[in-house]
Order: sequence, then structure tokens, then C-alpha cells
Amino acid sequence: MGSIDSKTEEIIFRAARKVFTRKGFDGARMQEIADEAGINKALLHYYFRNKDKLFDRVFRDVVKSTLPQLIGIMNSDMPLFDKIRTFTSTYIDILSGNPEFAGFVFHELSRNPYRLLESLKESGPNLRVLENQIKEAALSGKIEYIPVTHLVVNMMSLIALPFIAQPVIMGMFSMNPEDFDAFIRERKELVPQTIIHSIIKRP
Repeated sequence: MGSIDSKTEEIIFRAARKVFTRKGFDGARMQEIADEAGINKALLHYYFRNKDKLFDRVFRDVVKSTLPQLIGIMNSDMPLFDKIRTFTSTYIDILSGNPEFAGFVFHELSRNPYRLLESLKESGPNLRVLENQIKEAALSGKIEYIPVTHLVVNMMSLIALPFIAQPVIMGMFSMNPEDFDAFIRERKELVPQTIIHSIIKRP
């Protein structure tokens, strides 16, 4: 009986993740999640008493599926420019494989930012590592000093925005899905080049 319960719970969870990432918390309905899972609404409420509890688990799972790899890169001792390139490439790969996630997280951050903040408190990046690298590179004359806050936000913005604004970008530039994929592949090279060019020390 336990294995059956576990299997049913996992089916519900996968269905909820699909509906929530597509519609967000406000747009999702428990009946729609039950239909997606192929169960009745009463059974859904038996496993998850309310939408908020189910959403909280889905949100934490979405965050945990992306954060560990990125945090590992941020906390590593790889050279600064390599870190920028690796972070960009990895984050773009994650979002390319899960195209709804950027919009999903962005929408929910505006609705309830504390969910992500709680996750970051549990296992967030050690930004002192990156900050020390920036200071060392600036002191050696390799880069112009930039506060760690601005560097991280610059990277996150340049990477995530195209996924959040994908329909607008595709419409504005008459892109089909293949065109957009090619555009994103180009950004794996362009974004780190742009970031590095903006901070590199010039004679």
C-alpha cells in the first residue's frame, strides 16, 4: 500500500508541476491538477490539503533543480572569466531544457519573494568567494572593479530575460522556434563576452 501511495503522490506532483509552471499559482486550479493527474479532486486533497502546500513543494523542487549547479559554480575557485562563461552556459542550458521555469520563478517572485529567499538561506551561494575574486582581479589590473551585486545581477538579467520575454522577442523579430533556439545558442557566447568586455581593464 505504501508503494502505491508513493506512486500516486508522485503522479500528482508531476501533474502539479506541469500546471503550475504553465499557469503560475494564481492561474492554476486544483481541479485542473486533478484532471492532469487522472484522479478525482477528493484524492488530490487527501494527499495535498490545499493548493498553497502543493505549490510550495513544486516551487522548492523547481528551485532545487536549478540552484545546486549554479551555486556550485559560484562557490568554486575557477578563474573569474571561466566562472562567468561556465555560469552563463550552464544557466542557459538549464533554462533551455525547462523553458517555462524562468517565467514561472519570475512571476512567483513578484507574488511571494520569500519562498526563494528561504531556499537561498538554506543553501545559497557564498558570494564572498566571487567578491574576493573580483577584488583580486581589480587589484592586479586585470579588470575594472565592479561590485559583486552588479556583476551577478547583470549576468542573471542577460541570461534570464530572453526566456521570460520569449513570446515578445519571437513576435518582435518574426522568429520561429528554431530561430529562437539559434538565438539562445548565440547568447551562450555573446553574454559572457559582453560581461567580460564591460569589466576588463583597458590601457
